Amino acid sequence: MQSSRLEKLLEFLKNEPNDEFLQYALATEYLRLNDTEKALQYYENLVKNHPDYVGTYYHLGKLYEALNRKPDAIIIYEKGMETAKRKRDNHAFSELQAVYREATGWDEDDDY
Repeated sequence: MQSSRLEKLLEFLKNEPNDEFLQYALATEYLRLNDTEKALQYYENLVKNHPDYVGTYYHLGKLYEALNRKPDAIIIYEKGMETAKRKRDNHAFSELQAVYREATGWDEDDDY
C-alpha cells in the first residue's frame, strides 16, 4: 500500500520536528486537502517559531483573507514585508507588497 503525501510528510516530521520546510509543506498539504484548521495551525506555528521563513507570510495572509480575516492578513503581510526586507529577499518583498496593497485598497494615484 502506497502512503499518501500527508502521511509521508508527517513521518518525516517525526524525525525532524523543527524542520521549517517540512512544517511549511504540511501546511500547504493540509490546505490542498481543504483542512484549513490544520493548515492555519502549521502556518501560524511557523510565523511564531520560524519568523525568518519568508514564504509563510504570503500563504498565511491569503488564508486569513479566505477566512474573512482581512485585518489579520494585513498585519501578516506587514510582518512579512519587514522580514523580507531584513533578509534582502526582494522577490518575496515585492509579492507581499502587491497583496498588501490589494488588501488595503491602496491605489498608486492616492495621495499619501
